[in-house]
Amino acid sequence: MARLGPARPRIFGPGCSWPTNPHRPFSVPVPVPARVSCLRRNGLSSCSQSRSPPEPRPPSPPPRTPMGSSEADDDQLLKSFLAEVSEAERDNEVLRILGCFKLNPFEHLKLSFDSSVDEVKKQYRKLSLLVHPDKCKHPQAQEAFGALAKAQQLLLDPQERGYILDQVTSAKEELRAKRKKELRKDSASKIKSQVDEGKYEEQFERSDEFQKQLIIKVREILTDKEWRRRKMQMRISEEEGRLKKDEEETKEMWKRKREHEEKWEETRDQRVSSWRDFMKTGKKARKGELKPPRLKTEDPNKSYVQRPVKRG
Repeated sequence: MARLGPARPRIFGPGCSWPTNPHRPFSVPVPVPARVSCLRRNGLSSCSQSRSPPEPRPPSPPPRTPMGSSEADDDQLLKSFLAEVSEAERDNEVLRILGCFKLNPFEHLKLSFDSSVDEVKKQYRKLSLLVHPDKCKHPQAQEAFGALAKAQQLLLDPQERGYILDQVTSAKEELRAKRKKELRKDSASKIKSQVDEGKYEEQFERSDEFQKQLIIKVREILTDKEWRRRKMQMRISEEEGRLKKDEEETKEMWKRKREHEEKWEETRDQRVSSWRDFMKTGKKARKGELKPPRLKTEDPNKSYVQRPVKRG
């Protein structure tokens, strides 16, 4: 048996090292002399085919930032933006409430005239949260909040609510009468209203145009009623003032009369004693006064007797 010499070490080039990745398929390394002879015989393209393709490298990840820092910044920006929008909305609501018609509580709560009691309560809770002085920084937030509370109180009171709805009914009747006069001049609208049998008018009353006219008409009626009420209240106040003045004058007159009677009673004894003294002593002659001549009842020189004459 022939003796084998020492094993010749294998020489591997840069591209012929054993694979270190256990998951990569095994490929036989190509020695450097074989690669050189391959290049000489077949060229670069054929030899490159026998070489195993390099393993693709994964893309490098972007530089890491602290965990949650970007999300926290976004949340903070969103909160500040929503706070600015909310604050502007609150200020606008305060200005709207203060600019509403004072005599119509439906306008304060942004409700239609046919709203129910539950809708009034729900709308009040919604708007009161916007203009509450603890949450709204507007200087007139307290005034707007009070106006909303008063509007809800009026609409929850059956008597006050009925009074306002009566004025709404009067406004609708006036607008309907005005509408009929206008339809008389417009033949096409008149024929259409007659054909639809009232549906045309119902559709018109649900339109935005009619609702705007209704709001304006209700304002006019409420203003007129309030002016008359104030004038009547002024007259009543003036009449009450005059009656109060007459009553005070009457009381003062009776007071003076009572004081005079009290003084008269206090000096009664003094007057009685003075009269008794006068009756005892008689009338005293006053010094320095001229006395009239005494009348003579008999005169010897005259044939008649002179008698005193009573003068009226």
